[in-house]
Amino acid sequence: MSIEQEPDRQIPPHLEALATSGVPFPAIDESTKDYGPLADTPDASTEPTQSQLDLMAEQGSAERVTEGQSLSPVQASLRRLGRDKRAMVCFAIILFIVVFSYVFPYFYLHIGPTISGGLGGTPVGPEIYHQYTHQELLLTDTPPSAAYPLGSDLIGRDILARMMAGVNISIQIALFVEVLDIFLGVTIGTLAGFFGGWVDTGLARFTDIMFAFPGLLLVIMAAATLGPVFTLRFGLIGRLLVVAIMIGITIWPVMARFVRGQALQIKEQQYMEAARTVGGTNRQLILRHIVPNLFSIVIAAATLNMVGTITAEAVISLLGLGVQPPGSSLGLMINDGLVNLTTYPSEVIFPSLVLVLLVVCFAFFGDGVRDAFDPRTKD
Repeated sequence: MSIEQEPDRQIPPHLEALATSGVPFPAIDESTKDYGPLADTPDASTEPTQSQLDLMAEQGSAERVTEGQSLSPVQASLRRLGRDKRAMVCFAIILFIVVFSYVFPYFYLHIGPTISGGLGGTPVGPEIYHQYTHQELLLTDTPPSAAYPLGSDLIGRDILARMMAGVNISIQIALFVEVLDIFLGVTIGTLAGFFGGWVDTGLARFTDIMFAFPGLLLVIMAAATLGPVFTLRFGLIGRLLVVAIMIGITIWPVMARFVRGQALQIKEQQYMEAARTVGGTNRQLILRHIVPNLFSIVIAAATLNMVGTITAEAVISLLGLGVQPPGSSLGLMINDGLVNLTTYPSEVIFPSLVLVLLVVCFAFFGDGVRDAFDPRTKD
């Protein structure tokens, strides 16, 4: 029975509004001629409004960005690296040591009391005795003090100033070596992987020869024979130049192997075939498609190679074939402090701790970079 057939029946206002809204009318209890409960009536408060739908869409978009679905591969890799707490702590330590070693010396030369230096007791200010090459022969092997925060070495040089100079040398050599390593490794590895055939065979055999030759022995031989010649030509930086070049020559085969394997995979991709179809030359294919896609593996390998570079430079200087006095190096400081190891162990402990801290932090940070930039790695 419809409502129109019984006009004398009074309809409650809420049911009248429900009937005109288009929602199905509730059932009528025929036994009592009364309206049943509105059990099937939808609750309008549970229906999302348009503003709520827009907010949900924005939140979903933000979640997709958070998961890296809307990020470029590099941005997604950097996001994964930022979530690696161990790698980020190590990066913060490296950054602090490097920035401190480069920036603090400018302020350090103006911090400290005036001391009685020289054989005649002439007053000397911090701008003199805080230079890493300055010697105070009457203040040798001194403990930490206001003038020398970490003490002085066996010929009266500031240990803290020499440590900061040594870190600068290690970082500069490591950066120079990595530039040479990336240039040689990317060039040879890309050519071998892209062209294949006799080019790949010839470069692969040359790389095997470099792998077979003991790298540290080559660096020692070059430093001992060419070091004096380069020193006469370029001064104190000459021996460092020899060491850096030889370290770079000995480590590039590892980079070349990584790049060659990646280049072999990239050249078989469909977009490479499409680029060849539209008339792309070999030079264009290498520079526009292969080299840009080597970014992740090159960055990861270069970061890990920093560990070997810093260690090799310290070992060469420890053997007396690297940095020469009055220059400074962590390895050279350890070598100089070995004479007083039993009486003044701090002269060896301080540079050794900094060296170990740099090596360990670069190793952990390199592992984090490798995991973050590996396309096969997922969260």
